Amino acid sequence: MITLPTLAGLPGIRHAFLTRDGGVSTGLYAGLNCGYGSKDDPAAVRENRARAAQAIGQTPESLITVHQVHSPDVVTVRESWTPADAPRADAMVTDRPGITLGILTADCVPVLFCDPDARIIGAAHAGWKGAVGGVLDATIAAMVDLGADPARIRAGVGPHIAWDSYEVGPEFRALFLDRDSAHAALFKPSAREKHWMFDLGRYVTNRLRAAGIGQISHAGLDTVTRESEFFSYRRATLRGEPDYGRFLSVIALT
Repeated sequence: MITLPTLAGLPGIRHAFLTRDGGVSTGLYAGLNCGYGSKDDPAAVRENRARAAQAIGQTPESLITVHQVHSPDVVTVRESWTPADAPRADAMVTDRPGITLGILTADCVPVLFCDPDARIIGAAHAGWKGAVGGVLDATIAAMVDLGADPARIRAGVGPHIAWDSYEVGPEFRALFLDRDSAHAALFKPSAREKHWMFDLGRYVTNRLRAAGIGQISHAGLDTVTRESEFFSYRRATLRGEPDYGRFLSVIALT
């Protein structure tokens, strides 16, 4: 598992960006596939999720995830729920010990947050739609509602699709430039005519900084090219594979 400097070593807070290593799934999902939304054997996913929680010293029952829909919606968590009861949202915050917040990704950006003084944590799934829609800002606002201070909030940006792996069409670039011409810096020409490479990680970082988050660290790992470590929706799509696994990022108050 991967830990980041901004979140590591804080009393009473555990976090990890899990890789696909150490799981029981096979085939397309080989390794630690934690996504019930995949077509993997649910029993294997359940075991993998248990191992993910235990990797940071938490119980399998403490781990909760949401039904992610690329929205700006955030849930304030006061008690655990079962996977079948997971709300539709893309971020969670809590001040309750014993709850492990989990975010599933396979190219999108997982962001883990904490205010170590107020003992408030958050976790967000930031694909481009959610990031543009404000999921990161909404997560920070929900933490503030619980008593966090943006000046104290720390963020860890996990593995995600890298700039050199994220090719987009001209209409995608136009959408960003219509919002702010400064977004031109997020794009560089692709080898394919009239296509561009998009820096999603930089966009996420810019949104975090604009929201007042000063302590940010990055895993700096590309989910597309590092096949032995991460699942990737884009890689699976380019290969014509019928499905893909999801890896998990977790944070908990102990």
